[in-house]
Amino acid sequence: MPEEEFETTEFKERLEEATEHALEAAEHRSRWVVYLSFSTALIAVLAAIAALESGTYSNEALMQKNEALLAQSKASDQWAYYQAKSMKATIYATQAAAWRQTNPELAEKDQAEAIHYETEEQEINKAAKELESEVKKDSEMSDKSIEHHHRFAYAVTMFQISIALAAVAALSRQKMVWFAGLLIGVLGFIYFADGFSLFF
Repeated sequence: MPEEEFETTEFKERLEEATEHALEAAEHRSRWVVYLSFSTALIAVLAAIAALESGTYSNEALMQKNEALLAQSKASDQWAYYQAKSMKATIYATQAAAWRQTNPELAEKDQAEAIHYETEEQEINKAAKELESEVKKDSEMSDKSIEHHHRFAYAVTMFQISIALAAVAALSRQKMVWFAGLLIGVLGFIYFADGFSLFF
């Protein structure tokens, strides 16, 4: 009977060891699941912020492009107005030259009108050039907003891939898949940070 007691005691010890190892493994696995869950939640929050910023910059780009188109339309109107004034100034100057020999009084009157239209031409020219510089400024701002939008859109894509890989890792219990997802999440974070400042 002592052999039976020894086997029972040994069996008990092995059972306790196995239970202890199982608890340690479960604890280790549950810690990993906590880290996986926390990192996935953090990446999901960053993805939501990046999506919001992407949409905001996209809307700003559209508004700025609309402002540029409106300014371009106004500039075109100013240049058409400038052309009309220029034509009138030329007509009055030509008439003044023609009347100079036969009717000096009428020539003087036409010359005064030509000078009046030339003065207006200069003001219109200045206004048209200001509108054209506004078109350029609004277009550049729109292009910059589009760049911000693209960076945030890339970040959202990287974050979504990272979240998908985290889900696969949770289902398959493969840490390497999770690590790959984290690396892609870091790339997404780089795009996210660059969306605010356009470093590259």
